[in-house]
Amino acid sequence: MASDTPESLMALCTDFCLRNLDGTLGYLLDKETLRLHPDIFLPSEICDRLVNEYVELVNAACNFEPHESFFSLFSDPRSTRLTRIHLREDLVQDQDLEAIRKQDLVELYLTNCEKLSAKSLQTLRSFSHTLVSLSLFGCANIFYEEENPGGCEDECLVNPTCQVLVKDFTFEGFSRLRFLNLGRMIDGVPVESLLRPLSSLAALDLSGIQTSDAAFLTQWKDSLVSLVLYNMDLSDDHIRVIVQLHKLRHLDISRDRLSSYYKFKLTRKVLSLFVQKLGNLMSLDISGHMILENCSISKMDEEAGQTSIEPSKSSIMPFRALKRPLQFLGLFETSLCRLTHIPAYKVSGDKNEEQVLNAIEAYTEHRPEITSRAINLLFDIARIERCNQLLRALKLVITALKCHKYDKNIQVTGSAALFYLTNSEYRSEQSVRLRRQVIQVVLNGMESYQEVTVQRNCCLTLCNFSIPEELEFQYRRVNELLLSILNPTRQDESIQRIAVHLCNALVCQVDNDHKEAVGKMGFVVTMLKLIQKKLLDKICDQVMEFSWSALWNITDETPDNCEMFLNFNGMKLFLDCLKEFPEKQELHRNMLGLLGNVAEVKELRPQLMTSQFISVFSNLLESKADGIEVSYNACGVLSHIMFDGPEAWGICEPQREEVEERMWAAIQSWDINSRRNINYRSFEPILRLLPQGISPVSQHWATWALYNLVSVYPDKYCPLLIKEGGLPLLRDMTKMATARQETKEMARKVIEHCSNFKEENMDTSR
Repeated sequence: MASDTPESLMALCTDFCLRNLDGTLGYLLDKETLRLHPDIFLPSEICDRLVNEYVELVNAACNFEPHESFFSLFSDPRSTRLTRIHLREDLVQDQDLEAIRKQDLVELYLTNCEKLSAKSLQTLRSFSHTLVSLSLFGCANIFYEEENPGGCEDECLVNPTCQVLVKDFTFEGFSRLRFLNLGRMIDGVPVESLLRPLSSLAALDLSGIQTSDAAFLTQWKDSLVSLVLYNMDLSDDHIRVIVQLHKLRHLDISRDRLSSYYKFKLTRKVLSLFVQKLGNLMSLDISGHMILENCSISKMDEEAGQTSIEPSKSSIMPFRALKRPLQFLGLFETSLCRLTHIPAYKVSGDKNEEQVLNAIEAYTEHRPEITSRAINLLFDIARIERCNQLLRALKLVITALKCHKYDKNIQVTGSAALFYLTNSEYRSEQSVRLRRQVIQVVLNGMESYQEVTVQRNCCLTLCNFSIPEELEFQYRRVNELLLSILNPTRQDESIQRIAVHLCNALVCQVDNDHKEAVGKMGFVVTMLKLIQKKLLDKICDQVMEFSWSALWNITDETPDNCEMFLNFNGMKLFLDCLKEFPEKQELHRNMLGLLGNVAEVKELRPQLMTSQFISVFSNLLESKADGIEVSYNACGVLSHIMFDGPEAWGICEPQREEVEERMWAAIQSWDINSRRNINYRSFEPILRLLPQGISPVSQHWATWALYNLVSVYPDKYCPLLIKEGGLPLLRDMTKMATARQETKEMARKVIEHCSNFKEENMDTSR
């Protein structure tokens, strides 16, 4: 079962302070620059958390606006202390690092910060005496500086500035630096001279960097414990260098098999060298490599029995010489992952759910191209089989979607996987907090991508949630996104259908404030435009029917939305749909239900008082469409109009008395035990028709409606009628001289039903 533990007080306070910087930690100097209040001192544990959570909010929360001078809060180390910060994406610019240059940073991770230029290289020198860990992964422009066009080559003259590669920067003076990530650095950076001053590197990541001569790595043969050469084009010379790094505990020479043609193949000899020469190895990643068949034993020779991680039983022949099982072995997109006996506690691959989840976990942060393919495998598992590690799978997909908000492949595969991972089969295993995280990343995807597949996947995933309850914490945002999707010019019918269904569900069973707010967003107008487009195409499909249903829901007890419907030509569309689709029963029911809401608004009823409209409503009294629903709703519209009295009947034809007789005949033709396709949240519009003598037929319609509902659905509607004070009104009506005898008899039966219900449900335990 799901466990809903609350957020920690630290997490709640951090979030609140970041969303209210001006009122908590700082104040605005000259209405722009943030400054820390002078009486505040924050230790590193809090400062690090504030910065790292700020980055998370900017990247993952749509309703969080970054503050241009946020980092200036941490400019003075006497009042704030930063030690370990992780910054990513375009959020970080040169001036942000400059603002914190006086801090004694121990760990600085800069990931895909493409707005950083060579100015930030100089800022890095400020941290040289304290920095132990540094990542510049994907900071493609940090080794470029801008130069005046006058000093550029001719090809640069088209730009106002010219970017020039900086080649004289080195890590001279970074005496404490032990962990360095230069992954995906721009071509042309002289890696060897850049790194030469670092005497005691323990971990180095050169992902995506090409170097034909790797001999410089041997200067750290006595200190390097982790080496990542992902997507480096290897040769036998590289292997000879690697096996000299005898202290290595983690070696990653994996590659993206789809990135380029690659002639180097891993042989039995190479793997044997790793085992023999790298005796401390605990983690090895050879994913994506072509591996010769002589590395594995044949299926016939594999030891029978339960799967084993013991090296002596290994199906990968060179690994039988391992002294102990590896902690991690990366075999994703290699033939080896499908072998039976693999000597590792954790394996990434594509053989089963465990291997796939390990792959997503290992590659999400820095390898979206691999992660998207692993998530696609998870999608197949969730779709065809049962996912056995649901919570882990969900959390990993959420992390990937957050981390790669602008990566189309991740968003497509991730949103598709979420659809299957959040269906009803798994619901009891998911906490409220986890499901909210799913909703957040789904909405992020909808915002970031207008691409059809992402939009469809996201909409379908939202359908797995209880609507509107589970979406209420993002109510405005989700409505705005759906309305933007429902652009009538869009040709994708499936997205329109799902989006209209969601819109309809979102305005059903919510309070009137929500409905009014959504109406002001353009909900009513959007639905009318969809209907108009369908009319022009002469198509009555689910989009058409859902659109009318959504209008019915959003106008319920919401006069402003009813008025909007009339102002934007709603009545013309009603008449046109009635004429174009005379046999569409559900459409007629939805349209009449909507007009019943309009008719409940006294100020709007004069707009319904035309010969054309009254004739249409009168004719629909005899409709047998959808049981009694169309006839019932038409009679409801006319009941409210009749309630305004003879003096409001401003038309000659049809005459009021004639319509009144047709209403009586219609009501008498209905079966009192009819099951209904209707949902009342309040009886107030019906109850107001009881204490009056102007229109006995309106009074009779209201009484019949109550009698039918309390008879067929007593558990739902008896308590509602009692709660809203309906019984005293019915008793008073039975004493009115103007009320018809049959209406009074019906009223007594309603009172009797509710009285019996109260007695049956009394608590007799005491």
